[in-house]
Amino acid sequence: MIQQLFFGYFAFAIVILSLLVVTRKNPVHSVLWMLLLFFHIASLYLFLNAEFMAAVQVIVYAGGILVLFLFVVLLMNIREELRISKYIGAGPTGFTFAAALLVVVVMSIRSFVAAPPGIYTIDLIKKETHIKVLGKLLYTEFLYPFEVASLILLVAIIGAIVLAKRRLES
Repeated sequence: MIQQLFFGYFAFAIVILSLLVVTRKNPVHSVLWMLLLFFHIASLYLFLNAEFMAAVQVIVYAGGILVLFLFVVLLMNIREELRISKYIGAGPTGFTFAAALLVVVVMSIRSFVAAPPGIYTIDLIKKETHIKVLGKLLYTEFLYPFEVASLILLVAIIGAIVLAKRRLES
């Protein structure tokens, strides 16, 4: 019973905090809400007995990615951004895409079938530890998606630097 209450709290808090991140007008407030969101996600990982993932969540996301976001926010001219109109008049188009996405998500959930159990049982994970199993899986079966994700992050960082440099030169 107590586990369900904790999980319910974390799930509810994560949803509310993610909504606060994307709805705040001030980017600094959004980054601060995101920090709280990252800590709640790490707490959910602890609740699920994934201590390594919780540590990675705090170190990488709350420590590294959030600092990167703060640098981007500091490079922006916030007063100018706050003066600009919040809406650009693309409401009907955005609503159409959101409705289409909702239909796709609902259809995906309906067709969801549980996969057969894999080779990584709870006993195997306890025997080899979470980190060793995660490392084996990440660098064998999921090496290609891992490298693609790192390449996408590299392109995003280079793009942010180029955009920041253009603004500074103007």
